[in-house]
Amino acid sequence: MRSAGVIHADTEVLVPFFDVDTMHVVWHGHYVKYLEVARCALLDKIGHNYNQMVDSGYAWPVIDLQLRYVRGAVFGQRLNVRASLVEWENRLKIHYLITDAQTGERLTRASSVQVAVEVSSREMQLASPKVFTEAVERMLR
Repeated sequence: MRSAGVIHADTEVLVPFFDVDTMHVVWHGHYVKYLEVARCALLDKIGHNYNQMVDSGYAWPVIDLQLRYVRGAVFGQRLNVRASLVEWENRLKIHYLITDAQTGERLTRASSVQVAVEVSSREMQLASPKVFTEAVERMLR
């Protein structure tokens, strides 16, 4: 069973016409964009978004991304995208769930893994920077 995560953020996305193919189904690559919107909402909620990450001297590239498509989203559909923080001490692992905003039907699930890279040296860190883990711990209190 998948971990529910300790902190989560929900974002609503309305599927735009330019994200769909000729059958009005969302092209598979656009789901990654929806995940990013939810990930940004989660990082904002934690109080350590991408701007704050850069200001602290670290970049967080995605090193792994997994998606499981259950049912295609369609033009005009309102989606709920939930991002849930699963790991943060050594890497940033987030689970995602995309559902129909009206019915709650599961459409896609995904997970991403990011690691901290010190901007000045370009070296990957074996543990998450203290500034990030402290932000998460403040949310958990």
